[in-house]
Amino acid sequence: MVPIRTLLSGLLGAALLIPVQPSASADGDADGRTVDYRGMRVTVPGQWRVVDLERNPGACLRLDLPTLYLGHAGTQGECSGRAVRRRADTLHLEPLRGAPARADIPTLTVDGPGGIPAAQGDSREVRYALRGAGVMATVSYGGASDAVRKMLARAGGPAGGTADGRATAHGAASADPVSVDPASAVAGPKPVRAQEPVTGAGFDTCTAPTQGAMDGWRAASPFGAVGIYIGGRARACAQPRLTADWVRRQAGAGWHLMPLWVGPQPWNNPATGLSPDPSRANDEGMEAAEGAVRAARSLGLAEGAVLYNDLENYTDRTTWDPPVVAYLTAWTVRLHELGYRAGAYVAASSGAKALSEHHDQAPEAMPDVLWVASWNGKASVADTDTGLPAGTHRWAGRRRAHQYRGDHDATYAGVTINIDRSWVDVDPGTLGGPAQGRPLFS
Repeated sequence: MVPIRTLLSGLLGAALLIPVQPSASADGDADGRTVDYRGMRVTVPGQWRVVDLERNPGACLRLDLPTLYLGHAGTQGECSGRAVRRRADTLHLEPLRGAPARADIPTLTVDGPGGIPAAQGDSREVRYALRGAGVMATVSYGGASDAVRKMLARAGGPAGGTADGRATAHGAASADPVSVDPASAVAGPKPVRAQEPVTGAGFDTCTAPTQGAMDGWRAASPFGAVGIYIGGRARACAQPRLTADWVRRQAGAGWHLMPLWVGPQPWNNPATGLSPDPSRANDEGMEAAEGAVRAARSLGLAEGAVLYNDLENYTDRTTWDPPVVAYLTAWTVRLHELGYRAGAYVAASSGAKALSEHHDQAPEAMPDVLWVASWNGKASVADTDTGLPAGTHRWAGRRRAHQYRGDHDATYAGVTINIDRSWVDVDPGTLGGPAQGRPLFS
């Protein structure tokens, strides 16, 4: 999450690629590559990477490179970056038993022969619990899911026709996905409050750390707040550990959670870009709020929590200021209607200036909390450090966070994570109840 943050499309270490584990084999030609995995035979395009997660537990499940991932995810210690300009088709196959109970994307439990059903969602990820094969298949896609779903449907072996139209959809799987009760999944987990007042250091990282890492950092690091990426079409990394139980455990340990939604961005891209038309951007802001609330509820984040929209830096303020303000005010108003509070992660040189300049036109529609990126190395939320006018009343009174250092590795309790650092001064109790307002440019 940086001003205009995109994952580099550069090289990952060659050690990440197959040779595969003993239970899988790969062959192919220039037009495609065939991989056998647990009785399934999947043919992927020749340009796809094939990553063995059991041999390489630190490998990052990146969503911007076409990849077949095999096995349960490990630590994902090699992840960096937070938002991507281009999303790719990816397929992640892992044993059904032991697959995490993800709450941030839909899971479809499927039986018998037939096609792989489509699923809707702004995060553009969906999981299929393939009972016949005993495999959990997670699909991500940039535009439409058709190509990667067809690839999965053509897989041979027990899963050659694993999915059909008789699919059960739910927002989260249980620890044993085979025994999911759709009724209980719809009801959702018991809500928890995970945002006690905090003044101090915080960090964010591309994918939710392991429980061991979180426990170690809670004891040994200076951090009391952590940003977690709960969804959105421009999210950079998969979140195999982001479950309602993960949220509950961090809240119980005293972490202040800062949920981030990585929606459409101020750049020109049909899949991940924000519309330059303020009217359409207004609609996109409402859609983003609804998607974020669905994810927050699935994760057990109680109403009243601040949900943050990650909107990256831009340089052409003439083009992007109007749609950005329309988008973020619509995001705020819709979140208030749905019982949540609104935060915005923006760059000091662009989004923060746009919101500040329009603040007094509709203060009730402005985000409740402003999280500003300005990598000046100063752990402060002062006006000058957050790009706001000196002496301003805007976002005063424990309603600010400042990301003051970007991508770097930090090590505490023997655990290294790639993070961004922030100074956080937020007390949700001072924000009042979610109040309806009116977005600008509506």
